[in-house]
Amino acid sequence: MTVFLCAKCGESLTPDLTPLPAVPSAPDAEERDRGSRRASATMPRGHYAIETEPWGAPYVPHPDQEEGGPAQPRGPWRSDEGVAMISAGPRDNIVIHPEDASGLQPLPDWENSGGCCGPSGDGGLNRACPCGARTATLAADCWGPYELHLEAKRVYGYDPS
Repeated sequence: MTVFLCAKCGESLTPDLTPLPAVPSAPDAEERDRGSRRASATMPRGHYAIETEPWGAPYVPHPDQEEGGPAQPRGPWRSDEGVAMISAGPRDNIVIHPEDASGLQPLPDWENSGGCCGPSGDGGLNRACPCGARTATLAADCWGPYELHLEAKRVYGYDPS
């Protein structure tokens, strides 16, 4: 079991979470909530997994402009002015169910929280510890996954047992 804490102030951000060997695949697009249009959560409550691939901002041109591909794991394709893009964001994010870090707050003026039905997660860190330290990126828009990424350089794990 692991509790994740803010690297700046030491505040507990999550309850005890159990590791999974990998981040599960995103649920089918047809499995979206009719009201919020949000996908089912990628991670089950009470668990976490490490995202070993780059995820989130910044984005750089995709090396294969002919075939392209998703911008990041479990994400849609991304194009900026006709150029296919791929994530050059941080690796080793801790992916959790968004409700397992309910004390995190949106940034002031909803910075980096753009999206049509919720924050897409494309803009970078968009959630903060109550102390104000930017710690996580929530992806909760209608066209992408529903998951929370704790940035590994901004949090640390603690085994309370």
